[in-house]
Amino acid sequence: MGNRGEIDAMLQTGYPDMVKWRRYLHQHPELSFQEKETSRWIAGQLAGLGCEVKETEGGYGLAVSIKGELPGPVIALRADMDALPIQDEKTCDYASTVPGVMHACGHDAHTATLLGIARYYSTRRERLHGERRLLFQPAEELTPGGALGMIGSGVLTGVDVIYGVHLWTPLPYGVAATRSGPIMASPDEIFIDIKGRGGHGGMPHETVDAVLVGSAIVQALQTIVSRNIDPLEPAVVSIGSFHAGTTGNVIAEHCRLTGTVRTFNQETREHIKERMEQIVKQTAELHGAEAVLEYRHGYPPVVNDEAEAQRFFNVTRRHLGEDSVRESSLIMAGEDFSYYLKEIPGCFLFVGAGNKELGAVYPHHHPKFDLDERSMLVSAKLMIAMAENYASGE
Repeated sequence: MGNRGEIDAMLQTGYPDMVKWRRYLHQHPELSFQEKETSRWIAGQLAGLGCEVKETEGGYGLAVSIKGELPGPVIALRADMDALPIQDEKTCDYASTVPGVMHACGHDAHTATLLGIARYYSTRRERLHGERRLLFQPAEELTPGGALGMIGSGVLTGVDVIYGVHLWTPLPYGVAATRSGPIMASPDEIFIDIKGRGGHGGMPHETVDAVLVGSAIVQALQTIVSRNIDPLEPAVVSIGSFHAGTTGNVIAEHCRLTGTVRTFNQETREHIKERMEQIVKQTAELHGAEAVLEYRHGYPPVVNDEAEAQRFFNVTRRHLGEDSVRESSLIMAGEDFSYYLKEIPGCFLFVGAGNKELGAVYPHHHPKFDLDERSMLVSAKLMIAMAENYASGE
């Protein structure tokens, strides 16, 4: 439905609105599980495009069904809408107006892209084979995530395949990448609470120093990946925060560590958890302290279907050219798109959004994060092209 030139022309016509939508969302961010006004605004834009919108249960997700007049498959396309608890430090006329909250990961642009796709399909129902189901998902950034609620509301009922895109500033504008099989890690969270015996800094022999115990645990945890995991198996154990003590001459009684574990397969994931439990317990006991590990499983790893990943490479070469296609490296970030892929075949891909000339050089989750907005055009083009390639039976 629609050749490459027609798709490009239609998207170019709607591009100014995509930019306008993205900048509005950037100015009015909402955190995970709090996207009430964002959801309402998106529903209003969709209604203006003549789309029927269904609210999902247990959150602020939206599902749009655009049914064609010709027989064909049901293809789902997904975008996320939540922001992050970060203060926007950019100097521009579309900076966040909400103190301490900003779109620092591109979800505003993902939403604007899917709105552009909604406009494209809503004007082509008479030529559309099957159904395009557009999913506007809340709460990707915070476990347990919004995907499970969407799935529980039945958004995948009857769906044959699903595609999702992340605009990605580590890749330059004009480039797109994915890989078959695992591509993004499972992001687990760890919390370690240590109880020692506090006391005077000048009389350490009467205490059990929680800072010392915490330091020993941090050091020991770093041996898990280096000495217990196959060197050819990707894994990360990181401690991100260490909180203990109140002043310099008091030995701390309590210490709290928080961190993350990133893996790509269940066996490695469980082995790391087991070793962590042993190290935390036994290191604390060695120093006469007590310690408790809370291990929270995050999203499963994102695992692309082999055939759909190959579809990406075929379609992207055709639409962007051979030089614009790359095989993605493994990415240690997590994504709850993984839950969709556990249910049905699909592909998650990355579209380059970095541009030094525009200042789009900061990493995701950075206070000065921004992106090359033209990447929305590339993203929309690839999503539509992959959907139509699937519908054609190629």
